[in-house]
Amino acid sequence: MAYYRDLREHIAALEANNKLVRVGRPINKDTELMPLVRWQFRGLAEDDRKAFLFENVTDAKGRKYTVPALVASHAASRQIYAIGMMCGPSEIMERWTKAQLNPIPPKRVESGPCQEEVHLRASLCEHGGLEEFPIPISTPGLDNAPYLTCANWVTKDPDTGRVNVGNYRAMVKSPTRLGICSQVGQHIRKHWDKCREKGIPLQAAIVIGASPNIGYTSAAKLPYDLDEYSVSGGLAGQPVELVKCKTVDIEVPATAEIVIEGLLPTDSMEREAPFGEFSGYMGSELISPYFVVTAITHRKDAIYNAFISQFPPSESSKLRQVGYEATLFKYLRYDSNLPSVLDVGFHETAGSALYAVIQMGKSHQSETWQALYGSVTLAANTPKFSIVVDDDIDPRDADSVNWALSFRVQPHRDIRIVEGRTTALDPSGAPGDASDDERRYPGPGGASAILINATRNWDYPPVSLPRKEYMEKAKKIWEEMGLPRLKPKAPWFGYELGDWSPENREEADLAVQGDYFVTGEKLAGQRIILPPAAGSKDK
Repeated sequence: MAYYRDLREHIAALEANNKLVRVGRPINKDTELMPLVRWQFRGLAEDDRKAFLFENVTDAKGRKYTVPALVASHAASRQIYAIGMMCGPSEIMERWTKAQLNPIPPKRVESGPCQEEVHLRASLCEHGGLEEFPIPISTPGLDNAPYLTCANWVTKDPDTGRVNVGNYRAMVKSPTRLGICSQVGQHIRKHWDKCREKGIPLQAAIVIGASPNIGYTSAAKLPYDLDEYSVSGGLAGQPVELVKCKTVDIEVPATAEIVIEGLLPTDSMEREAPFGEFSGYMGSELISPYFVVTAITHRKDAIYNAFISQFPPSESSKLRQVGYEATLFKYLRYDSNLPSVLDVGFHETAGSALYAVIQMGKSHQSETWQALYGSVTLAANTPKFSIVVDDDIDPRDADSVNWALSFRVQPHRDIRIVEGRTTALDPSGAPGDASDDERRYPGPGGASAILINATRNWDYPPVSLPRKEYMEKAKKIWEEMGLPRLKPKAPWFGYELGDWSPENREEADLAVQGDYFVTGEKLAGQRIILPPAAGSKDK
C-alpha cells in the first residue's frame, strides 16, 4: 500500500485534488489567519471546504516569518480526511479497522530530514526558539496566547516503555516553555503521574508536520497499551520510520517538519488557558503541567502545521469524529463480540465526542443494551449520549436519528442513566469557579451518561414515503430537468417493517394501477351498520 512519506507529499495530493488554497498576501497570524479559515466552517457546505497554506505570515508586532503555516490539511471535510488516508470516504472505516487489528511496528533509522537543523544548549534560541514558527492565535480576542494545536506529544510509560502519541494543546509561555492541557485520565497524564511518584521529570517530544497518519492516530481514542506508531503503520501499510531525539530518550518520525524536545517537570504546575475549545465554549483555566524545551530540530525549509478547532464543526471535530467512530466501532464489534454492530456515528455539533449513535442489525434486545453499556466503558468522559438505532437509520444524520428517538422510544422503558463519569472540558458539570476536580467529577456521584434504545421493539407499519422504484423514476426526471443536485438522506423511499398485510399490499398495487375503485367497491361491501346512537328518535 502506497502512503505519503511526509507532509509535502500530502500537500501535493491536496493541491492535485483542488483542496488547497495558497495565500500569498501578508496575513497576521495573531488576528487574521484563523478567522479567515474559520469562515469556511461557518459559511460553506462541507464538500466545499479546503486546506489553507499561508506563505506570507506576519504577527501583531510586524514580524515576518520565513516558515509558512498550513491549516485544515487533515480534516476540513471527510473528503480531505480520505485524501490523507489515500482512500475514498466510504473506505475510511474499513481502513481504520484493519489498522487496529493489524498494527505494523515502527522501524528505527539513523537519520532523517526532521534533524536537518538542530538548536540546543547555547544555540537553542539563535532563531528565536519557539518564536521561529508562525504559531497562530486560534480564538483572537479570547485566547490568552498562541497555542500549538497539531501538537503530537510523544511520551513513554516509565514502567513499561510503551509509547503514547497523543494530541494535546500547548500554550506558548516563552521562547522555551509551553503549557499543556493534560487532564486526569489522559494517557500523557498517566505517564506524568508515574514519573511524579518516581521523583523524575517526564521526557517528551512534540511532533509537528508529520505525515497525516500520525495526526489521525494521535487524535483517536486508542487503548492505553496500543502503540499509536504501530497503528499509524497499519494505516500506511508500512512501518513508520523513527529517529532518536537529541536530548531525550524518545523516537520521532524521521520526515516530520518540526520536533520540539523537552521535559515536563513533576515537582510543580502552572496555570494554563483560557482557550477556545471543541465544546464551542472557552475552556476554563486549569492548573496543569508545563514543558521546558531542551532542543528544537526541523527541516531546513520547515512548514508549520496547525489544526483549527473551537466551535464545531471544525477541523478537529471532523478529525475526532472519524477517529472516535473507528475506535468505538472496532471496540464494540470485535473486542465486545457484537457482530450485529454495523456502524458508529459521532455528531460534530456535540464536538464529535458527547453524542454517539450505534447502528445495529437485527439482534436480541440484550445485545442492544450490551452495546449501549459498552459504549461508555471505552473512556470515562465520552460519550454522554449513546443511542442505538436500527439498520434503516443513518447514524450520522440528526433528522434520521431524531425520527427514531421520537417514534421508537418510550422513555420509561428504553432510557437508562449511568453515573460516575467525568466531564473533561464539558462546562455543564459545574460552574467555572469550581475546583478542577469538582468540574471534572461533580458531586455527589460524578457526571452522567444517558443510554437510549431507539430500535423497534416489534413490527412497525411501513415508512410513509413512495416505494423505491417510484422515487428512483422521479429522481431520473429531476435530473433530466436540470434541477439542483440532490443529496438523498435516509430514508428516501418507503419500505415495509413487518406490520403490513397481503391485503394492504394488494390495495396499494391496485392504487398505482389506477384501479382504486376496486378497493372502494370492496370496502362498500364490507360496510358496518351502526346501531342508533343513544338518545336517537329512531331508537
